[in-house]
Amino acid sequence: MQRYFVNEQLEDGKSIKIGGEDFHHLSRVMRMEVGDHVYAVFPNGETAEVEIEHLANDYALAFLVEWIHDKKELPVDIAIASGLPKGDKLELVIQKGTELGASLFVPFHADRSIVKWDEKKGEKKTERWSKIAKEAAEQSHRNRVPDVMKPVNIDQLIEIGQDYPFKLYAYEEEAKQGEKQAFHQVLAEMQPGDRLFIVFGPEGGISEKEAEKLRSHGYIPCGLGPRILRTETAPLYALSAISYHFELMR
Repeated sequence: MQRYFVNEQLEDGKSIKIGGEDFHHLSRVMRMEVGDHVYAVFPNGETAEVEIEHLANDYALAFLVEWIHDKKELPVDIAIASGLPKGDKLELVIQKGTELGASLFVPFHADRSIVKWDEKKGEKKTERWSKIAKEAAEQSHRNRVPDVMKPVNIDQLIEIGQDYPFKLYAYEEEAKQGEKQAFHQVLAEMQPGDRLFIVFGPEGGISEKEAEKLRSHGYIPCGLGPRILRTETAPLYALSAISYHFELMR
């Protein structure tokens, strides 16, 4: 059954409105009609099965059939900060990272980032990334759409991370030296509801200057196994390990 995120909470006795691109998908792509059922996900994360009762030119109205009690979110809150990579690699991270349960994506201008964007291009990219996150959240039956921030610098990244009690950065030098414990130890300390902020470098990794700055603000360096992972692979590896630890081992 198709799933759509709606912008307003359901009020007693009122219909649910589905408009914009979701309406286009519902009516033009899926060719749904009055009487068809879809899932509606509300801003608070609650999900309901609804029935389409009216199709207008640019919106659909639906009424509540029943509430669906399906919690699909990771039991911990994970933020992924990625140094801006080349090409469309970050789109892959956001799409697959959404499927794997990330709650926030923070792109940042890293020392070794080859791409350099002005604010206007950064805003345009952020719009596209947000759309990718929404579509991936619908496909994977998430209860929320992850937030995607516009690109920031390393100092702004550190400021964003202040609200997270657990902070890591994936550092190639640690992996080369055989570091295997930091990531596992942090996950072992975390409890459901805790928040973890993880920083990943672009191609070439995190610079020594960035590593020193992150470490001075409470970030713990960690390796992600004996193999060197691509910039688009490392966040997905970490999210998969987190899902395994909190969802399959318990």
